[in-house]
Amino acid sequence: MSNIVLIGMPGSGKSTVGVLLAKALGYSFIDTDLIISRKAGKPLQKILDEDGLDRFLELEEEVGSTLDCEYTVVATGGSMVLSKKAMEHLKSLGRVVYINVPFEEINRRVTNITTRGIVFHKDETLKNVFDQRTPLYRRCSDITVDIPAENSTVEKSVEALVKMLEK
Repeated sequence: MSNIVLIGMPGSGKSTVGVLLAKALGYSFIDTDLIISRKAGKPLQKILDEDGLDRFLELEEEVGSTLDCEYTVVATGGSMVLSKKAMEHLKSLGRVVYINVPFEEINRRVTNITTRGIVFHKDETLKNVFDQRTPLYRRCSDITVDIPAENSTVEKSVEALVKMLEK
């Protein structure tokens, strides 16, 4: 249980918070999206466009369910919670932290929904994805960090998270 696994919506700041949290804790940092991209030999959006949603989810589950690390902050892709197998494995590696950001802020931050490599069906909106995944994030997490939309800095978020983890 030496790792910290970050989950949350695309645009919630998992990667940004993760790097700073790793520095604050003296941990390594891994971003599963980068592993998926490297494994496929192409950017996330290209995997979705060329290989399809199912293939992307297969790769994501494979990465999430085989990850092996110690004293590492792991930033997962927003859709990692769709894989029960991956989440069970990640929970066995450490504490799972849900970075909870209000939809309005996610909507403001995610301006490139069709090019960012976000997993969603063609008829879905960002709001649909948010509504579908929020209960999954809550169910899979050990700790929830609420990030308010206004007056929030990454540093304040990391500070709050470090305090929560020390408890």
